[in-house]
Amino acid sequence: MKRALLLALALLAPALAQKPKVVIATGGVGGVYFYYGTALAEIWNKAGVAEAQAIQTAASIDNLLLLENRTGGGTYYCGTVLPDSAYLAYTGTHERFREKPAKSVRILFAMYPNYLHIVTREGAGIRVVQDLKGKRVSTGAPGSGTEVEALLVLQAAGLSPKDFAKQERLGAQESANALAEGNLDAFFWSGGLPTGAVTELSASLARKGQRIYLVPIDPKSTVAQTFQKRFPGLAGPGVIPKAVYGTRADTPTLAFWNLFVCPASLPEEAAHALTKATFENLQALRTAVAAAKDTAPENAVRFVGGAIPYHEGALRYFREIGALK
Repeated sequence: MKRALLLALALLAPALAQKPKVVIATGGVGGVYFYYGTALAEIWNKAGVAEAQAIQTAASIDNLLLLENRTGGGTYYCGTVLPDSAYLAYTGTHERFREKPAKSVRILFAMYPNYLHIVTREGAGIRVVQDLKGKRVSTGAPGSGTEVEALLVLQAAGLSPKDFAKQERLGAQESANALAEGNLDAFFWSGGLPTGAVTELSASLARKGQRIYLVPIDPKSTVAQTFQKRFPGLAGPGVIPKAVYGTRADTPTLAFWNLFVCPASLPEEAAHALTKATFENLQALRTAVAAAKDTAPENAVRFVGGAIPYHEGALRYFREIGALK
């Protein structure tokens, strides 16, 4: 009897060993990343595909450093990241990754988009990105995802902050206040829809008989095409509907999809199981996090073939369900 039990345990051991320990690096408490990662950990634990826990972090760059430097000994650090941060880390063009690019990063799936807003007002003489030349412009808070995205878009447009009459580096609320007070002509912001600071600005301008204007980045424009050529797999086309902020028309722009990433060393079977558990429990994820309404198989694979590779285990799952041919 004892021998049979030992034999059964020996046969079971490989299956038990396949259940990975996964630490999900998120962001600050109260942010979407934190809630998203916490919900994922709960889903994975309930599904029995991992021993998962979510931890609070300083978000994207911190998460990528953890993935690169702390994965090992049977524990895998995965995380929520901005696509631009992942791109800069993977290519070694971010200062924290110049010595050692984050080449072990693999995408499991794209989560939900941040929309690039280039906010100004009607009558400011800014209709396209190139019109920012000679203007007072905020490119986002120092080190923020907004700033990274703003500088990449300016590069694609053949501009730099040196072309501005004045560059500010302010967050969304500070930028909106400065524009409302006439101390700024335009500002960049990357976030979800709607962003409260932009909604308030629209109302503030309306009270003065003015109107908000969002600078378009049409998918067929030179800026968009140059951007996609230089930074493949970093952003996709997006639209900010006119009803969101009361603009005269829908505004085409770039949508930067937040990514869920894991290390290449995560076994293929484990990556497959984690991805499968996520997409078989989407209702639970969407109930926990409103932004997860955009987490869907067709969106998850948007950047296959881009600069950062997907994990083979995730790709296998998406092929099985027909999301990827």
